[in-house]
Amino acid sequence: MPDTYKIAIVGAASLRGKELNETLNDSIFSASDFVLMDDESSLGQLEAVGDEVTFIQRIEPDAFNGVDFVFFTGPQDVTRKHWQNAHKAGASIIDMTYELESQPGALVRAPWVQESGTTPDLKTTAVSPAHPAALVLALLLKRAQTVTKVVSASATILEPASEYGRTALDELHQQTVGLLSFQSLPKELYDTQVAFNVVSGLGESAKISLISSEARIRRHYETLAEGALPKVMVQLLHVPVFHGYGISLAISYKDPVTVEHFEAALSGDHVDVILGEAEAPSNLSSAGQSDILVRARTADGTELQTKNFWVWIVADNLKLASLNAVACAEELRRLRPQGKVQ
Repeated sequence: MPDTYKIAIVGAASLRGKELNETLNDSIFSASDFVLMDDESSLGQLEAVGDEVTFIQRIEPDAFNGVDFVFFTGPQDVTRKHWQNAHKAGASIIDMTYELESQPGALVRAPWVQESGTTPDLKTTAVSPAHPAALVLALLLKRAQTVTKVVSASATILEPASEYGRTALDELHQQTVGLLSFQSLPKELYDTQVAFNVVSGLGESAKISLISSEARIRRHYETLAEGALPKVMVQLLHVPVFHGYGISLAISYKDPVTVEHFEAALSGDHVDVILGEAEAPSNLSSAGQSDILVRARTADGTELQTKNFWVWIVADNLKLASLNAVACAEELRRLRPQGKVQ
């Protein structure tokens, strides 16, 4: 029987908030009592919670009283403003905004990968689900090294606009329309042209930073690796795509192996390896998919044993982030009494 808790989603109208709402309702938390919260602009908005419809509420100082789990999914400044009230109320905090990862007692987690290391306890301030790209790399390299020793690995990560929320989606859309109609381009968020363009950095006045995002992926990967996974070089590029990560991963082994052996190692829970003549995975085919989609091939195109492989990976960034957040909540629930909500 599903456990019953009281769960608050702060930033319920955001892209992450909406995806998390759907994921929670397909999880062991589906029978919980959900409270949707957001800033002033979304107050009173109707949202579906399972088979019911509820209003998005104002975030009051006492809004977290009696709440078991609080998921922060909106802007970082909202997390910064309200997380201490949630902490004082005794709620378990899952921070999907990365605002709290440097707080004393906070943990970066990905339960699919981390079988050991520091796990949440009663002294844990908050849990930050690991960046989806870091989770993908850690999960695949953990499996890849079961074949033979990985000598080197490097990843080029293609980042979509949805990673930065609805504002980024809107600006990419407006830039695309503006270019096609020969109009001026809005650049409030990116401070550069991202439509029809691949960039490794943004304008000086951009409100987001690819350098910071790339550093976070490296940092989270190292946390998930726990000293037991191969080192990996990471380059982050922002691409004119609305949704879904693409990752080109190069792996070199100490000893030659067959592509069949390599594919078998990568396959398993949460990973769907696309074989043979099937259509190659794309960010479009990954939309709404819970699994990470993978296509592997030898670096030189040979069908013989080789030491070098390319792996093309796609994943729904919002779905993957939500699944990881729910997995983190499942870890935290052992610290909480059950059946409080009737």
